[in-house]
Amino acid sequence: MGWFWPSCLRPRSSPLAHLVVVLYTRPGCHLCDDAKALLTERKSHWGFQLQVTNIDADPQLAQRYGECVPVVAVDGKVRFRGRVDRALFERLMVGEVSRSAGQASRRG
Repeated sequence: MGWFWPSCLRPRSSPLAHLVVVLYTRPGCHLCDDAKALLTERKSHWGFQLQVTNIDADPQLAQRYGECVPVVAVDGKVRFRGRVDRALFERLMVGEVSRSAGQASRRG
């Protein structure tokens, strides 16, 4: 069954174009593949920037995350380790839209 979001929650433009989501991954990781598929699909809806980083290409990242991949960071804060929960990710994006709208209203 597909996800349906009420029109009030669907962004008309890209309110999250400023948001950077980083997926820390490594080759051969099936959970990483699942996370990448989910994030790529949700990127087309929410409009955030997605960066995929192979931790094996950076010794510091490999040491930091070890076997604990995938790791998803949103604007520099780690939000998921291992499996990425779709419902929680959606809730996080709705919160980011609200936060962005609040910041925009305070500026203008």
